Amino acid sequence: MARFLYTFHGGKRPDSKEEGERVMAQWGAWMGGLGDAMVDPGGPAGASKTVTAKGVDDHGGANPVSGYSIVEAGSMEAAVDMAKGCPILDGGNVEVTEILSM
Repeated sequence: MARFLYTFHGGKRPDSKEEGERVMAQWGAWMGGLGDAMVDPGGPAGASKTVTAKGVDDHGGANPVSGYSIVEAGSMEAAVDMAKGCPILDGGNVEVTEILSM
């Protein structure tokens, strides 16, 4: 089994406590449905800085990360299929990247 990094982009913070509870329940249901494939549930990302040879950008780049998770799957296609149920898709997206063994 290979490991895949889910990098979440976009989405928004809930506007109320009730909306936050509803969103967290959606995330919990999705992650729970992945079972043992969910290796590291990760979490949301805060403010970021982009470091380059020219300096530091405080804006998080062109497509800032809003969170991450790590899953195990038999193939890239299987990892992509699992990501299709992610709650971030309501306003955001999931980048699926294979983590290569060293």
